[in-house]
Amino acid sequence: MNRTLLLIIVDFLFLNLIALTRWEKAEPTHPRQLPVPEMAGNMLPHDSDLVELMRLSLADEQKVREQTSTQLQAAQAEIQSKGQNLAQLQASRAQIESALTTTQQNVRELNNQVAAAAQETSVTKEHLAQIQRQLEEKQAEAERQRLQIAALAQQQSEAQQRIEGLNVKVKVAEQAQSLLQSNLDEAKQQVEAERLERQKVMAQTDQLTAGVGQLAQKSGEIAQEIRSNQPINANTLFSDFLSNRVTAKLSAYRKVLIGSGNHVGETKTVLVTDGKAIYALLHASETPFAVTITEEKPVDWERIAGDFGRPPVTAPISEFQFLALDPRLIVIQVDADLVARLGVKVYKTALDPYKFPEAVLVSHGGAGYGEVTFQVDSQTPRYVRMDNRLIKHLIGEFTPTAGDLVFAKTGELIGIMVNSDYCAVVDNFLSVKTIKAGDDTLDQHTGKLIAEMNSRLLRLPSRLQ
Repeated sequence: MNRTLLLIIVDFLFLNLIALTRWEKAEPTHPRQLPVPEMAGNMLPHDSDLVELMRLSLADEQKVREQTSTQLQAAQAEIQSKGQNLAQLQASRAQIESALTTTQQNVRELNNQVAAAAQETSVTKEHLAQIQRQLEEKQAEAERQRLQIAALAQQQSEAQQRIEGLNVKVKVAEQAQSLLQSNLDEAKQQVEAERLERQKVMAQTDQLTAGVGQLAQKSGEIAQEIRSNQPINANTLFSDFLSNRVTAKLSAYRKVLIGSGNHVGETKTVLVTDGKAIYALLHASETPFAVTITEEKPVDWERIAGDFGRPPVTAPISEFQFLALDPRLIVIQVDADLVARLGVKVYKTALDPYKFPEAVLVSHGGAGYGEVTFQVDSQTPRYVRMDNRLIKHLIGEFTPTAGDLVFAKTGELIGIMVNSDYCAVVDNFLSVKTIKAGDDTLDQHTGKLIAEMNSRLLRLPSRLQ
């Protein structure tokens, strides 16, 4: 039994004992003595009434004393009884305390047993939890095996169906093979007969092939001649230009006393080839290396950079070449790999630029285009004069300027405008000077090189300048 519970029971019994005890009977009640009248000692014998009154009073007082004595005896008897009860209670309390001590000892033993049992229970719970986990794992493994068995059964069923289908196909194939064998025997006989016939036909075919080859060669030459003599529509040429134009972005820097020493420019052009290499054709005015008629001495460029292509495919420019045809013509050589990645058309130089009297002029990299007649000047065989008065504008209002590209009606490139009247006919890419790009270009003396190009320009006829 719990020690706390035993203490509560003992306290409860003790409180009941105190509450049930009548403490007012334990103390004897003393009778109150009436005061003796002062007149009694001096009372006269003849006052009988007064004596009688006093006798009655004494008799009443005697009764009260008797009652009080009786009550006192009863109270003493009750006190004795209560004392006996208290002794019994004390004896009971001693027994209870003994029992409580025994009970507390039993409780301690039980607590030890409970602790031991709890420890055993904890171990048992862990063991049970481990067993439960193992059981769950076994169940999961059993479920996986069941699913695998079901899948294998399904695969076995499907395989059996395929085997049956293959058996049917094998039987059909055997029948077909038998039929083919019989057909093959017949075909062999036919082939032998046809082989003999084919030998005769081949002899005749060789003769016909030789004649057809000669005819095809002549037909190709005729078709090529027809295409070369058929002018291409200007709209088609311009659309072709827009689809194949590329962009060159150039920048350069030099120190100047006034203004900015930076030059940043961008121009659009096409790729052209002479059958040996591929180039992008530019006019010098579209680059940091403008060639002009001036007495001012050009200043050397300190840094030169640029890139070329069609975003997102671009490549850095390594060098600029000045052509021998005209000091204002600059080309950038382009690798065949970059051309392949760009996926643009490479124009050919015109083999016969004078076949048609008209050409298509494309202005400012595609801002406008039109048909224009041109004339050959015997005094300037490397240039043609564009008749600006007869230009037929198709898109945009513009005046021919330096840098405009000129295309023949055959789709080939004639050249580039060197001024507003004359077009330089580009038939080769022989260079006379080269400027390399880089972060330090002072040692190339670009100012001196451009001054040489200015001198070459001054030596040209005035109408070409």
